[in-house]
Amino acid sequence: MNALTKSGAFELSVEGMTCASCVGRVERALKKVPGVQEAVVNLATEKASLTVADPAQAAAILPQAVAAIEKAGYAVPAQSVDLQVGGMTCASCVGRVERALKKVPGVQNAVVNLATERASVQLQGSVDVSSLIAAIEKAGYEAQPVQHDAAATGEDAAALRQAQERESLKRSLIFATVFALPVFVLEMGGHMVPAFHHWISGSIGTQNSWYIQFVLTAVVLFGPGRRFFEKGVPALLRAAPDMNSLVAVGTSAAFAYSVVATFVPQWLPAGTVNVYFEAAAVIVALILLGRFLEARAKGNTSEAIRRLVQLQAKTARVRKGGVVQEIDIAQVRAGDVIEVRPGERIPVDGLVIEGHSFVDESMISGEPVPVEKAEGAEVVGGTVNQNGALAFSATKVGADTLLAQIIRMVEQAQGSKLPIQALVDKITMWFVPAVMAAALLTFVVWLIWGPDPALSFALVNAVAVLIIACPCAMGLATPTSIMVGTGRAAQMGVLLRKGEALQQLKDARVVAVDKTGTLTRGRPELTDLVLAEGFERAVVLAQVAAVEDRSEHPIARAIVDAAKSEGLEIPSISDFASVTGFGVRAVVLGDQVEIGADRFMRELGLSVDGFAAEAERLGSEGKTPLYAAIGGKVAAMIAVADPIKPTTKPAIDALHALGLKVAMITGDNRHTAEAIARQLGIDEVVAEVLPGGKVETVKRLKAEHGTLAYVGDGINDAPALAEADVGIAIGTGTDIAIEAADVVLMSGDLSGVSNAIALSKATMKNIGENLFWAFAYNVALIPVAAGLLYPFNGMLLSPVFAAGAMALSSVFVLSNALRLKRFKPVL
Repeated sequence: MNALTKSGAFELSVEGMTCASCVGRVERALKKVPGVQEAVVNLATEKASLTVADPAQAAAILPQAVAAIEKAGYAVPAQSVDLQVGGMTCASCVGRVERALKKVPGVQNAVVNLATERASVQLQGSVDVSSLIAAIEKAGYEAQPVQHDAAATGEDAAALRQAQERESLKRSLIFATVFALPVFVLEMGGHMVPAFHHWISGSIGTQNSWYIQFVLTAVVLFGPGRRFFEKGVPALLRAAPDMNSLVAVGTSAAFAYSVVATFVPQWLPAGTVNVYFEAAAVIVALILLGRFLEARAKGNTSEAIRRLVQLQAKTARVRKGGVVQEIDIAQVRAGDVIEVRPGERIPVDGLVIEGHSFVDESMISGEPVPVEKAEGAEVVGGTVNQNGALAFSATKVGADTLLAQIIRMVEQAQGSKLPIQALVDKITMWFVPAVMAAALLTFVVWLIWGPDPALSFALVNAVAVLIIACPCAMGLATPTSIMVGTGRAAQMGVLLRKGEALQQLKDARVVAVDKTGTLTRGRPELTDLVLAEGFERAVVLAQVAAVEDRSEHPIARAIVDAAKSEGLEIPSISDFASVTGFGVRAVVLGDQVEIGADRFMRELGLSVDGFAAEAERLGSEGKTPLYAAIGGKVAAMIAVADPIKPTTKPAIDALHALGLKVAMITGDNRHTAEAIARQLGIDEVVAEVLPGGKVETVKRLKAEHGTLAYVGDGINDAPALAEADVGIAIGTGTDIAIEAADVVLMSGDLSGVSNAIALSKATMKNIGENLFWAFAYNVALIPVAAGLLYPFNGMLLSPVFAAGAMALSSVFVLSNALRLKRFKPVL
């Protein structure tokens, strides 16, 4: 079955056990749970096997067992399983599948997405996937596991299945249209054109016309329309009607009434002998049209995932035994040496060991400028090698590659359920039964108080209510916007790890940012070299770098790196000495070179007054100047700092333009932090804080301003990222920070924050429009279909027009969601 067997035994994974005493503690805790007969814990496998007295009580005992383990100080990890669900057509189907899954023992939560046709199931304990599939099938739907794999066979299979479904709908639509059109012309043509009615009566005869309509409609209903009965009737018998049930009941009512009128008219009251074959046939054709357009639009919403999947290479050229072999990507293993030619896509993640080239990494970072790659550089699978040949050692393959992780992140975000969806779920749970009750009430009211022929009016209006009230648009309103919005975000280098962030970002009032690595590059660089008169930059920088090359201090390394990047040859030195508290000195190319702060220059009897103006400027920028004396003269003033990224100032300006307050939280000294804040226009500075202080600051800012987004990149940012309403990690940062975040910026700069917030606002606005349309459509048109306007202006809504309106409502919602694909980045 699942975690539970016929004998009443099930297993739980247990984390945190380190010794035999842990095992005993967990066993004792479990044996105290009411209903548990036996508990055996295995330290090696980290599993707890439980036997319960009554297997029927397993679903109730399981959460108590988990609570007992956690109370004892250990953890029961939740697992996640994704299932592809087939046969869902509306929001009520979503609720039905979710409820079926939640009844399976061991299922913590289940979230079903109509647009992606997937169920994400959170499990506590060892739950067999077959039990989940069985529960879905019992509810009347089909299911199969989703395979997450680098070759994306699961995605390919899903795309193939969607294509097959579209083709099936297209064939059914054409078939239904071909047979429904003559029915519509024979019946409605006579009503619209009196001459045509007379021609029918005089040529083939009205009764014969009804016989023809009966045959053609039967072909439509039991041919392409059979799908509505196959799904709808079983759902109706289970007392869980869905959209298919509405269509099945509506069309069969119209058809049955028409059959009676055609073959046994004496069964009907005088004046009520009419046929509605055209309603039954055309309704099927129109709803199939809506389904086909919906399927086509659904395919467009998942385009972002398909594009990401297409970035994955299918093969790789691997060196094996001195020979280069082209093998399938699934056969590549970590440690394999892979060759990539110019213009080829890099197959997996790795480390360059040979060659030099530039690689287009725009699909990962959103940055259009190619990145230089040489020995020791990291390369990412899916990026495009440009003008040189590279050989690299594979470090991550299959599902571990960055691209595979991005695909999973996007899938998870697209399959998530936003808080706003809870409202839709509550309504759709009772919506279809309420519609059937409204249709029944409509029928009774018209039958009792309606004008003659009352039975005909009662039937037509009840069928119109059934057909127009399909909740398809409600079910698609939120997930389609989420799919398109998260897909567009991924294209801009913004990965939403949690779909909820998409809604929360809209409400952000303050953005708190870390300084080092977020606002700045995260490493010291030579930012200023101000020369005294008579000295050349190349000579001074080479001599200073030669002295600093003896030191491992970050400032020294920054100066040496700057000299090397400018192609300078670093000369040899002699008589190196470190002057405690002042600086360093050495002889370089026969010159005495002395480097240190202004107090070192004064100790040497040298004046730095000539640099006063520049020193004041550097001080205002939060930089501390160093001085270099060569041959007894002050030669240059040097500043090494962690420079602000060029993209930071425009990003801060964009956040202000969105009406947001920006705060900087850093462990750096206050003077430097405030100088940077002045340059960038940051509203509030909190400096010299430890990681715990960052969390306290985040709490305070949330209390003062409201919803807060925190942006960071380091290990010390992880607690603050977790505490924030929305944690945003710079993608070039640490794995720990990325794991703690809700949003990951692959571009490595702040511009993604304003883009993410602007996209959140656009997506939530789009969802609001969709929900308004879906709800307003039903609220407005159900009373019209029931005939509410008839006493005032004689207006009734034909079931045919009701079917057309219903189909258009879903198409409108999908088309509106697809507008998000045209979202333009703020920066």
